[in-house]
Amino acid sequence: MVDRAAVKALAAHVVASVEGARAVERPFYHLEFSHVFPDDVYERIVGNKPVYEDYRPMSGRSKGHVRDDGTATRVKIDLFPEYIRVLPQPKRELWDVIGRALCSAEVQNAFVRRLAKPLEKRFGTKFADTGFYPIPILTRDIPGYEIAPHTDTRWKGVTVQFYLPADDNHTNVGTIFHGVKPDGTLQKEAQMPFARNSGYAFAVGTDTWHSADPVGREIDTRDSILLTYFVDSGLLPILKNRTKRIGNFVRNEVRQLTRG
Repeated sequence: MVDRAAVKALAAHVVASVEGARAVERPFYHLEFSHVFPDDVYERIVGNKPVYEDYRPMSGRSKGHVRDDGTATRVKIDLFPEYIRVLPQPKRELWDVIGRALCSAEVQNAFVRRLAKPLEKRFGTKFADTGFYPIPILTRDIPGYEIAPHTDTRWKGVTVQFYLPADDNHTNVGTIFHGVKPDGTLQKEAQMPFARNSGYAFAVGTDTWHSADPVGREIDTRDSILLTYFVDSGLLPILKNRTKRIGNFVRNEVRQLTRG
């Protein structure tokens, strides 16, 4: 049963976090968060992360990151009801509330308001009418994971990442933002601190270069939530987003049967 009151309360807190986030212009316009979730919810997040076997390997640019023993260095769980239903009850209830809150129209509208400047640059003056399809995923990176500088696919409209470490002992492994020199080469201009209950967001554009250095063996896991708003305007994007969700669900069901 869905705890609608908890979903509403959490969505309201996240909206307040988005509205209060620090806006930074360089190297590209982005938001920086310092207190995404309520303290009690964050402590529950830290104490109720799924085990590695509950995740599945990440696709996209991360799919090639596999150790010699076949272990994927980035894995994920989509925070949709059809995926988290296999988790033990306390974890299932928590992540269901988080997933539903992050998919709420209120949270989406808050991001559109705060990222109006770069969204208008990409989509024009009627950017607020652009449809978006939110997909929240819980990700886990382990030693060996890295990703080269990239700007994200054009199918994405907004990229959000919330960091979920238990402590602030490894703040140096956050996402790196790059600027573009006059000669076209990239240079590191900022790095998000991998700190408790923090994160960032940006509207995807041709200048939003970002990367992640290799995760070292001093790190146990690098946990975060990636909330991606895919462009959902026009027949092709709408079909693509829903077909992808159905396809991922089928593959996950097959994986669960195989595990059993």
